[in-house]
Amino acid sequence: MLFYPAALPLSRQTLTYTAGIIRRHHRQIGSPWRKLNPGRQALLVLASLRKGDTFAELAAGFGISTATAWRYVTETVALLAARSPKLRQALRDAKDAGHAHLVLDGTLIPIDLVAADRPFYSGKHRRRGMNLQVISSPDGDIVWVSGPLPGAVHDLTAARIWGIVRELAASGLVVPGDKGYLGEDDIRTPAGDGTSPRPRRTPTGPMPGCGPRANAPMPSSSPGASWASSAAAPGAPGSWPKRSTSFRHEVEG
Repeated sequence: MLFYPAALPLSRQTLTYTAGIIRRHHRQIGSPWRKLNPGRQALLVLASLRKGDTFAELAAGFGISTATAWRYVTETVALLAARSPKLRQALRDAKDAGHAHLVLDGTLIPIDLVAADRPFYSGKHRRRGMNLQVISSPDGDIVWVSGPLPGAVHDLTAARIWGIVRELAASGLVVPGDKGYLGEDDIRTPAGDGTSPRPRRTPTGPMPGCGPRANAPMPSSSPGASWASSAAAPGAPGSWPKRSTSFRHEVEG
């Protein structure tokens, strides 16, 4: 096995902050000794989060087992998540900071193949993953991130599950979103504010000069091989994949 030095595009302040959280946690649970000190554990976790290296690769680089690498990352991610603001508080802080508006968008975090494949497959992104809802400032700074939902969950559905729509309405903030949030009045969507041009009406009769040329083959009215590659129409709501019950989430009251 070969080893090589690599750079991590994060600041020293980020490392110091993460190491401080780990150090205080170790004192609270009475765990003074670890295979990696708080600074090295913080570096391991930041490398995992920033670069996405596998636990086996991280374990080899830091001289620990794969199970230990997984345990260190899981522990630290939980500590960082516990310090994140709740949705209502995050919106209140953004309003106090004087932001004119916020931006809501969904993102897909890729995952490996799982046994229950269908709920995690996103038709929009054409891959498996977890749906996260992200609220950011006009400058792109992250204000709040939701918990994970299976990738098949639509963005508007996810926003309603996490109570985002209700909290946005209560905050009075202007929040634009993409077409994934069409149908929700409290989110400014591209086609929901009257600025988009009206769609052209599809002609119902033949247009001049558009008729079939002489002796041209006509399509068959019966289904056959020529229709085999056609995309299937979306099924009825009853045929959609149900939301996974393997993930717990809390909706703020």
